[in-house]
Amino acid sequence: MAEEELFEARKRKLDELQARGVDPWPVKFERTHFAAQIASDFADLQPGEDSGQHATVAGRLVSSRVQGKVGFGDVVDQTGKIQLFVTVEGIEAFDALDAGDIVGAKGEVVRTKRGELSVRTSEVVLLAKALRPPPAHWHGLKDVETRYRQRYLDLMANPEARRIAEVRAQAIRSTRAFYDARGYLEVETPTLHPIPGGGTAAPFKTHYNAIDQDMYLRVATELYLKRLVVGGLERVYEIGRIFRNEGMSFKHSPESTMLESYEAYADYLDIMELTQSLVQQVAKESIGTTSVSFRGHDFDLGADWRRVTMHDLVSQVTGEEITPDTTTDVLKQIASKHNVTPEPWWSAGMIVGELYDKVAEATITSPTIVCDYPIEISPLARKHRDDPRLVERFEVVICAMELANAFSELNDPIDQRDRFEKQQEARDHGDLEANPLDEPYIEALEYGMPPTGGMGMGIDRLVMVLTDSPSIRETILFPALRPETDDSGI
Repeated sequence: MAEEELFEARKRKLDELQARGVDPWPVKFERTHFAAQIASDFADLQPGEDSGQHATVAGRLVSSRVQGKVGFGDVVDQTGKIQLFVTVEGIEAFDALDAGDIVGAKGEVVRTKRGELSVRTSEVVLLAKALRPPPAHWHGLKDVETRYRQRYLDLMANPEARRIAEVRAQAIRSTRAFYDARGYLEVETPTLHPIPGGGTAAPFKTHYNAIDQDMYLRVATELYLKRLVVGGLERVYEIGRIFRNEGMSFKHSPESTMLESYEAYADYLDIMELTQSLVQQVAKESIGTTSVSFRGHDFDLGADWRRVTMHDLVSQVTGEEITPDTTTDVLKQIASKHNVTPEPWWSAGMIVGELYDKVAEATITSPTIVCDYPIEISPLARKHRDDPRLVERFEVVICAMELANAFSELNDPIDQRDRFEKQQEARDHGDLEANPLDEPYIEALEYGMPPTGGMGMGIDRLVMVLTDSPSIRETILFPALRPETDDSGI
C-alpha cells in the first residue's frame, strides 16, 4: 500500500476512534516503570511465572499481533523494549492500534512460557495516534539523506543513532565533571562578535539592527575566555556552539560544538597532559573503555600518545630533512615534488604548514601530538622558549583528523599586535581566514595576562572517535544540509 493510502487508512481509524469518544491525544499519562527498569527488577523471574507486581509503561508500539484470544505487542521507550501480553478483555482496543502509535499500558509483570518478560495488561491506552507509518517497518532506516533530514525517523528506526546521542550526552557530562574537579569555572561568552577572531575560519555575517552594526557569529570562544583570565578567573572553560562559514566534509560542519579551556600559570606541556587525561576519562565514562576502533584502525586511547614536532613529521613523510633553517627556495622545491603549490608571498613557515596539511597529517593513525609549529601560522601562541621562529603549540591528531589544538598562550601585547598586523597582510593577499586586528583584545592584554595554557577540542569529533562514526553528521542530531532542491550543480 502506498504511503498516502496508509495515511488515509489511519485517518479513517482516527475518525472511528473519535466517533466512539476516544481521545487520540490525551494530555497526560502516569508511567511507573521504564523498559530497562523492568528488565533489571524482574531479571530472576522464571518462564511461566507471575511476579504479583504491577507496572505502568509507555512508549511507541513497534509491532503487534493477535493470536486467537490473546495479543502481543512490542513497546519501545528511551531505555529499551518491553512486550505487552494482551488478554481477551483488551483485544478489541488493542487490535485497533497501528505500528507507530504511542501507547500506555498497565498490568502485572510476568514471564511467558516462552521466556519473554512482559506486562500482562489490564488496560491499554492510546496516547498519540501516528498518522504516518514508521520507517522501513522497523528494519532500519538506511537512506542517509532521510536519516539526517528527518532525524526523528532515524532515532525511531536505528538503535545506533540513539546510542551515539547517548554517548555524546555522557561525553559532555564527563567533560564538565573533569574540569569541575580541577577547579575550573564554566562560563558563557558572546555568540555575536564585532570582530571575528580566535580561529582560522571564515565567519557568518549578520547585522544587529538595534545598534546598526555588522556582527559575526563566533568562530571560536578563545579571545573572550582569555579576557576572563586577564580579569582574574584563572581556570575557565566553555562548551558552546561555534559557526564557521566553510565547506562540509566528513569532519567539517559549519555549526559545531567546541570545548575551550584556559589555565593561568600553565604551559602547553601541562595542557598536553590535561588533554590526554581528559580524553581517557571521557572514553572510560562514555563507552566503558579506552580501546576504540576508528576509520578502520584499532588503538588504545589509554596508551601513551606519540609526540613529534611538525618539522620532524614533515621530514619523515617527505623523505627530506626539514628544519626551521630550511630556506624558502628549498621548501618550494620540496613542495613541488609533493604537488603542493605555494603562493608567491608565502614564508618558509607557511610552506611547512601547507606540507603538513596536504601531505603529512594524512599519515597519522593512532593518537599523536604534533607540536612546535612555525610562528607564521600560529598568531595566538607564544614564541617557543628555545627557538623564536616556532611557537609552543600542539594539535592532537587521530586518523588524519585534528581533535584538539592548544598553545602556551601569547600574553605579550606588543608581540600580539605585530602578529595581528602580519595576519592582516595575509588577509590583504586574499586569505579570508586570517585573524583580523582586534584592538579591544590587545587592550585587555595590555592590562596583563599571566602565563596561560589553553586548549580547544571539537566535541563532535571526539564523539566520532568514541562511536566510530564515519561522518561528523552522525554525531550532530540536526546537521546542516543542502536544500532538498539544489540547483547549484554542487
